[in-house]
Amino acid sequence: GVFRNGESALRELENKSEEYDVVLLDFFLPDMNADELLQKLSMRRLRAKVIIISGIIKEDAMEVIRALEDGAFDFVTKPESFSFTRSNGFAERLLACVELATSTSEQSSAFVVKQEKKVKKPISINSNHVKKKGSVRGEKLVALACSTGGPKALHQVIPKLPKNMDAPMVIVQHMPKGFTNSLAMRLNEMSQVEVKEAVNGDVLKKGCVYIAKGGMQMRIENDKGKKILRLTDEPARNGLRPCADIMYESLVGSDYQEIVCVVLTGMGGDGTAGIKQLNEKNNIYSITQTAETCTVYGMPKVFYESGLADEVVPLSKIADAIGKRVGVQ
Repeated sequence: GVFRNGESALRELENKSEEYDVVLLDFFLPDMNADELLQKLSMRRLRAKVIIISGIIKEDAMEVIRALEDGAFDFVTKPESFSFTRSNGFAERLLACVELATSTSEQSSAFVVKQEKKVKKPISINSNHVKKKGSVRGEKLVALACSTGGPKALHQVIPKLPKNMDAPMVIVQHMPKGFTNSLAMRLNEMSQVEVKEAVNGDVLKKGCVYIAKGGMQMRIENDKGKKILRLTDEPARNGLRPCADIMYESLVGSDYQEIVCVVLTGMGGDGTAGIKQLNEKNNIYSITQTAETCTVYGMPKVFYESGLADEVVPLSKIADAIGKRVGVQ
């Protein structure tokens, strides 16, 4: 179906929503924007997997973040040039997103309310260091990775963290350049902790959340006893920039008493390889998300199957699990 404006699309979805597997939504329609349409879908209790087609204009980024917060599955940026050639990759990105939204291999039923259930804690793999069982004293760090469905998930985690959280947090959210700053600003508006887009040279401080800048890699370095963020132009790994594996690998051998690793919704398996390396040299505690609460059960599934997860909890309990592990100042 092809529709000229939001109201005609809404009428179609009211009558035939079961006939559509996915909705491709231009962000700016003649009568409303994508976020307004999503809110109307919610009010009318219409369930749809919506992929937003967005411009890359800076002023649009915050609106896209709000739409993801209100339930959009994902977004794809339009090419700057409207010659739809292979060089700009627009068609490939869009088709990949549609395939993911309609796939059953990694897709959980995130739009169906399910009763929460306890998941048996997996057995941690053997490692060369002694894993500390109880809460650990000393400097800690929270390092989180997420992808598709991540912005919405972060909106349910970061605002619940205590203002005086006794650790800094670093986040890799797979997102293109120009959108991570808006995501950070939006989360900062809603949260007690400070949330910001990472800047090269930032000194990590407790109670602050740093989101990796889209289009760059993020590493954590030790500089004269201070933990410094380094943003680099190094190539994408597995098509990802930022890449969570690179962030975790940069922490291998660091002097944190404990690193709390968190893996949330997303396609693929980014983060698991890096955490495996980190587990060999550092004391870690790992938390991941249950399948039923993921938009895409890809990254958490790969991580769970690695045997490294210490806790597997619903999205609504992720913030509590982090808070209990790191404590407050």
